[in-house]
Amino acid sequence: MSLFLAIAGWTLYGLAIVCGLALNLVGFFGNWLILSATVVAWLATGLEHFSLLGLGVMLVFAVLGEVIEAAAAAFGTSRFGGSGRAAIAAVVGALVGAAFGTPIFPVIGTLAGACLGAFGAAMVYEYIQYERTAREAAWTGLGAAIGRIGGLLGKFAMGLVMLGVAFLTY
Repeated sequence: MSLFLAIAGWTLYGLAIVCGLALNLVGFFGNWLILSATVVAWLATGLEHFSLLGLGVMLVFAVLGEVIEAAAAAFGTSRFGGSGRAAIAAVVGALVGAAFGTPIFPVIGTLAGACLGAFGAAMVYEYIQYERTAREAAWTGLGAAIGRIGGLLGKFAMGLVMLGVAFLTY
C-alpha cells in the first residue's frame, strides 16, 4: 500500500506542476499551485524532501512572476502611449478575454482571448476616456497585447525556475 501511495502522490504532484505551468500561460495562479503542491509534498514526505529554504526561494519567485506579469502589461501599454488606467483596463480585459476564449478553444483560445482582451480593453479605454483617434487607441492596445504576452512568458519562466529550485532541493 505504501508504494501505491507514493506513486499516487508523486503522480498528483507531477500533474499539479503541469497544470501550474499551463495556468501560467493563461495568466492565472500557476506558480501558486506549483508552490502549494511542493509544500504538500514536503509535508507528506515528513519534511524529508525539499527544504524550508527552497520553499522560501520558490515563494520569492512566485511573487516575482506576478510582478513581472503585471509590470510587463503596464509597461507595454505605457510604452505605446497609454495611460496607467489603460494598463489596468488591459489586465481586466485579458482576464475576461481568457475566460471567453477558453471554452472556444482551450489553451490556444485562452491565450488568444487574453491578448485580444488586453488589446480591446486598452484600446476602448483610451478611445473613450481620452478621446484618442482610433489609430492611437489601437497602438496603445497593441502595446497592451505585446506586454501581456511578455508578462505571461515571464511568469512561465518563473515557474520553470521554481521547478529548478524544487529539483535542486529534492
